[in-house]
Amino acid sequence: MNPQRLHGHLLTPGGWRRGELAWSEDRIVSVQGEPLAEAQARDGSAPIVLPGFVDLHVHGGGGADTMCGGAALERITRTHARHGTTALLATTMTGPRDEIEAALRGVAPFVRRRCAAGARVLGVHLEGPYINPGRLGAQPDFASTARIDEVLALHAIAPLALITLAPEMPGHLELIVALRARGFVVQIGHSAGSYEDGVAALAAGATGFTHLFNAMTGLHHREPGMAGAALAHAERAELIPDLLHVHEGAIRVALRCIPGLYCVTDSTAAAGMGDGEYRLGRHTVTKCLGGVRLADGTLAGSTLTMDQALRNLVALGLSLEEASQRTSGIAARHLGLGRERGSLAAGAFADLVVLDADLHLREVWVEGERIDTETP
Repeated sequence: MNPQRLHGHLLTPGGWRRGELAWSEDRIVSVQGEPLAEAQARDGSAPIVLPGFVDLHVHGGGGADTMCGGAALERITRTHARHGTTALLATTMTGPRDEIEAALRGVAPFVRRRCAAGARVLGVHLEGPYINPGRLGAQPDFASTARIDEVLALHAIAPLALITLAPEMPGHLELIVALRARGFVVQIGHSAGSYEDGVAALAAGATGFTHLFNAMTGLHHREPGMAGAALAHAERAELIPDLLHVHEGAIRVALRCIPGLYCVTDSTAAAGMGDGEYRLGRHTVTKCLGGVRLADGTLAGSTLTMDQALRNLVALGLSLEEASQRTSGIAARHLGLGRERGSLAAGAFADLVVLDADLHLREVWVEGERIDTETP
């Protein structure tokens, strides 16, 4: 098969280039061109080509919720692909074990085979039930402590690519050690733990923090809390840059402190939809004024998409190259997939987003398949 080719301003691992990218079937075969300054990359003379976005925290989209499984995953992956997300983690909600198992059974076929016109599901982000009942956020009240045999049984249903837990819960520090020994990626989240609990969890092998600042103990100068542990010691953490979950100033603090800060949407069924009521696990949530909330006003995930996340980061003053890393490359490397995802390099999947000078999507390609960005 003759390679397909795309010309433009390309963000490669070696920096910006004006040139040509070619791919055959689902893999990039060559990237060629002359060096280009970032100021020239957005001069409007050629389309901007970035690695496809990688979102490690997706609860839903297009009116569908991950906990519903099955056909819901088609809606979710197609909705996010239309916004430039080429790979994602289907993220669970806290609930009774049978509901979590049912959701994983619904996700598993989409991990094995990508849905046509949809983003690749890299696996599951298990966000609960192993969290602190005092820091549920918008999670239903089914928090529990974890056992390694239980986690492995869930993993046998669908691959758990990322596990969020509260390290201060009984037995969870030892569990982090056991999970890391088996190759799992563990993040700290939904935690009422102290700064010391966070430091201990990192020492045990946790490698990041789930939606930094949200649903965790905050930073105080005499009690640094879990957020303080992240800012002082973390190499990586996820953050929701919808400008509702985290103040612009706190985002700037995190960017200065955590080299591997990466962005997620924490998106719900309301993403890509109009105002109204939607499902989030067992909850009914309401989308209005650009956010999603429970009846008591608690933020309950977001309506963010990754193309908007990129634009928000650039509006905060990040270079387009750094914003791309924080919406793509860092997340891919966090899962150990840096050779295959989040990079315009030979051998990587042909996951591409093509933007205009205002950073609005013109084209999306997932594993070499062009996605219709207009049709729901």
